[in-house]
Amino acid sequence: MLRYLPLMLKNCWRNRRRTILTIASIGVSMCLLGVMVGMYHAFYMSDPDPGEALRLVVRNRVSLTVSIPQAYQSKIQQIPGVKDVMISNWFGGTYKDARDPKNQFARFSVEPEKLFTLYHEFKIPEDQKQAFLHERTACVIGRDLANTFNFKIGDRILLTGDIYPGDFEFTVRGIFDSPRASQLMYFNKEYIDQSMSESRRGQVGMYYILIDDPQNSTRIASAIDNEFHNADRETKTESEQAFLVGFLSLLGNVKMFLIAICAAVMFTILLVSANTMAMSVRERTREVGVLKTLGFTPGAILWLILGEACVISVAGGIIGYLISSFLMAGISKSPFGGFLPPFQLFQPAVALTCVSIAATIGVISSLVPAMGASRTSIVEALRSTD
Repeated sequence: MLRYLPLMLKNCWRNRRRTILTIASIGVSMCLLGVMVGMYHAFYMSDPDPGEALRLVVRNRVSLTVSIPQAYQSKIQQIPGVKDVMISNWFGGTYKDARDPKNQFARFSVEPEKLFTLYHEFKIPEDQKQAFLHERTACVIGRDLANTFNFKIGDRILLTGDIYPGDFEFTVRGIFDSPRASQLMYFNKEYIDQSMSESRRGQVGMYYILIDDPQNSTRIASAIDNEFHNADRETKTESEQAFLVGFLSLLGNVKMFLIAICAAVMFTILLVSANTMAMSVRERTREVGVLKTLGFTPGAILWLILGEACVISVAGGIIGYLISSFLMAGISKSPFGGFLPPFQLFQPAVALTCVSIAATIGVISSLVPAMGASRTSIVEALRSTD
């Protein structure tokens, strides 16, 4: 049917305004679909990078908001395959005005001497690293965060705590580079612990674990959870990627949310394309009769109309995917980009999914009018006054 391709392309431009508007409508819808599919692929189908594959996260089995005892640290360290264990607590708090989304970024209190061992992909000058290690009120921040607020070495950052009440002032002693989004801030947990009551000390939000081999991750995770199976506070050990998805699940069922939006977008595209093709076929009923008079078979008529719909839909799908790729790149640099696994600007699997969905919708939306046109008799088609 490739011999009919020039005729398909010519038919697409018979009504240029309608075709352009249809492609634009499909492109906008496919842009949203591309973002949703890209996020779904990043969360649930992408492979972790080498550094992430060596890290596990231990948290309370009940919820991320429930702490676990600090006494667990020494027991976890003794599990075969565990190289190091770092305490990490979500600080929360407010920087300047909490109503401004720009001021929302990830803040963690950690053990400074272990941070760059666990995150060996973080690159920071040695003098900045040593300043962070030897000053209790020091903090290190990601390059993206520094660029957003124009922070420099020596600047002071004031945070007002909520989980940990009080005003805390930190001095920027280091800026690190990371292969992923780095809207991040790390500081010394001992500085925070000083402001807490005795009853709250000794409690940990989560442990980050460095393991010896990614292939041992399942075994090590099971061994840790079995260690505390009958404890008052049982643990849940998972990969860092699974933990990040779990962190976002506090907002709701992320997977169902993404699937629901994708379904709504696909239904919208189907309606737009179906309406366009129905109008196009109805306007060309007499032309169908002429084509049949010239020897075009019903099958050829069917393929001509289906092909025209596919061309328009795929064009919109490609445009929408390209726009969604740049939107995803922007999302990765946002304050919430740190919760996204690393991904490439061009993702072949996502591109193939978007284009395939666009082509499928093009075929489905034009199938009924195409079959109707192919079955119309020559006499009936030539009598049409539409």
